[in-house]
Amino acid sequence: MNNTEENSEEKNDASPPKRIKDTSFQSAFSNLKKSEFFKEPSLNSTSETSNATTSGRTNAILVSPKQKGNPLLKFITNEKWEFSNIVPDYVMGRTTCALFLSIRYHQLNPDYIHERLKQLGNAYNLRVLLVQVDIADPHHVLKHLTRISILADMTIMLAWNVEDAGKIIETYKRYEVKSPDDIMERSDSAPHQKLVNALTTVRSVNKTDATTLLSTFSTLDSIVRAQPNNLALCPGFGLHKAQKLYKALHEPFLRTPK
Repeated sequence: MNNTEENSEEKNDASPPKRIKDTSFQSAFSNLKKSEFFKEPSLNSTSETSNATTSGRTNAILVSPKQKGNPLLKFITNEKWEFSNIVPDYVMGRTTCALFLSIRYHQLNPDYIHERLKQLGNAYNLRVLLVQVDIADPHHVLKHLTRISILADMTIMLAWNVEDAGKIIETYKRYEVKSPDDIMERSDSAPHQKLVNALTTVRSVNKTDATTLLSTFSTLDSIVRAQPNNLALCPGFGLHKAQKLYKALHEPFLRTPK
């Protein structure tokens, strides 16, 4: 009886101990990878996300990798810029882009600009064709490029050196969020300037002539009453110019019916 009990106790002691459950992260993750709910992340989705994040930034000028080595980048000093995978050469705002073209390069590769315009399509509202004039006689080529710009709904801008080209890109970025009033012509409200502007509408009368007339006769009424020989005495005036001014000031505003 005692032997039987001892044997049973030995069997119980010999039985393997209970396995402690592995709750480590590595074990849990390895089990998850074997399940149907796990999917390996693709490299393409990661790159697309990073590109979208980069392209969505508006605090810097975006530059295409195709423009690496372009010396105009050295002259973009007042605005930040960074390389990004974009279709145009430069993006200066959410709705503004630019394609850069050297006339010398265009003469060697005339199909280049057409291919770039096909890639660009109808994207962006303000599309700039930035042309660097680097040949002696550009008139014929510029006429051709102007026609291309009109057909492609592009605004052509000319730069006579790389510094000008860089400053043009920089200026577009600077005015990205500016009001149109900053670049619109301001109307002069001073009475004297209004008189000068009115007199210069007469052909052959420039601003210097208008200022001379006002300093000599003081008022517009005196100028209107003056005879051509008196007007001709003003510096810079001859009898021919005086007669033209006199005729313009005394012609009726409405034509009399014949």
